Amino acid sequence: MRTRRTATALAIATALGVALTALPASAATGLGDPYFPDDGNSGYDVGHYDVRIAYDPARTDHLDGDTTVTARATRALDRLSLDLKGFTVASVTVNGTPARSFSRSGAHKLNVVPAQRVARGAEFTVRVRYAGRPDAEGWHTLADGGANVAGEPHSATSWYPSNDHPSDKATFSLTATVPNGWTAIGNGLPGPTTTGNGTTTFRWNEDRPLATYLSTVAIDRFTVHRAQLPDGTPVITAYSPDATVDPAAEAEQQEILTFLASKFGPYPFSSAGAIIVGAHRDQGPGPVDLETQSRPTYSGAFFDAAVVHENAHQWFGDSVSFTDWRDGCLAECFAQYANQLWEEHKGADLDTGFYASEIAANRDNPDYWSTKLYDPGAGKELAPALYFKGALMLHALRRTVGDDAFFTTLRRWTAEHAYGNASFPQFEALAAKVSGQDLTPFFTAWAHSTTRPADQYLFPSR
Repeated sequence: MRTRRTATALAIATALGVALTALPASAATGLGDPYFPDDGNSGYDVGHYDVRIAYDPARTDHLDGDTTVTARATRALDRLSLDLKGFTVASVTVNGTPARSFSRSGAHKLNVVPAQRVARGAEFTVRVRYAGRPDAEGWHTLADGGANVAGEPHSATSWYPSNDHPSDKATFSLTATVPNGWTAIGNGLPGPTTTGNGTTTFRWNEDRPLATYLSTVAIDRFTVHRAQLPDGTPVITAYSPDATVDPAAEAEQQEILTFLASKFGPYPFSSAGAIIVGAHRDQGPGPVDLETQSRPTYSGAFFDAAVVHENAHQWFGDSVSFTDWRDGCLAECFAQYANQLWEEHKGADLDTGFYASEIAANRDNPDYWSTKLYDPGAGKELAPALYFKGALMLHALRRTVGDDAFFTTLRRWTAEHAYGNASFPQFEALAAKVSGQDLTPFFTAWAHSTTRPADQYLFPSR
């Protein structure tokens, strides 16, 4: 829902110090992310992706794509760029008219000059037809010839043109045509399935905005199970032929989603479930687990720790996405701590167990504390510290402000920023507001420091 977005691409770029008003309409390319400055484009805000692909597992090196991007210009555009790696681009149209020209530059830029300038504030469409070998950064070929998409911070550029930055979220529809006997799974809810000429076409629609790295398609001879959450939300779980089918884990998935909703607020999407893929063709086990929106992807099998973590991301990282890649803690710190909340739900004492043992094991290890949780540095946007030190920080915050303020903060965060973007400093401000405490020293010690927090923050009295 666009009206609930907390930051447009233009606002994000401005916050990052990109002086867009000083640039001619042809100059801006990347959004200016501190870690990935070439990603995205500051000149428009995407509203919807309509991605249409055809893939034959007998030709694992070839994908046919036809993607239409619907966007609104944030300033007058006499040129624009999309992010796409590889492929041969056959044609580009803007508002149905062939582009004056298109070209490639850098690692992933598709540069487009429309036949007519796009006025500031105008909605426009860019349609790109392309074909070739998908890039392995996000597109993974499975042992049986199937494929799936999973990758962070980048994966979308490996299979469709996009404004590839998490600040520009958009709704997403997928139409995937595969040979009969194969199934394509995507984000959101399934649409009509049609057959003809030896192929089957699957349709999926994600009606809530997603960050591009959270979009996915998986193609295999899937076994698909369907269920519902207590509130009626459909749960669709797909297993590759060589993946482990575990009915107990599948049932627990629903229990976990219900538990997470009790802590974080209502489940944010119109569908849930899982994609469990099998072995990768070239590298043995498939790609690592990833929080692909509405339907996380798992490698080989899934179990409670993975299900808790990836589904916690549906609130932290997916519904509420970060402003730029400095904010990775907003996803990983919270998803990792969700595992501790689940253990507590099952009877664990976090104070004497997880928290005490983790600190005892690492108290005198300077490397453990050396990465900042906010703005950890380029190349460290998904550093282990965000998971482990980050979970400790959240438990210390809980002990500092008390359970009522802590969980109220989490639920307000997911409600106030639902389907939009926010930054870690905004979370700090909300936690202080809800608790009524000055938390600046606490967050300075935990999130902005490269040394172990002082004992008063490591062992808060509450």
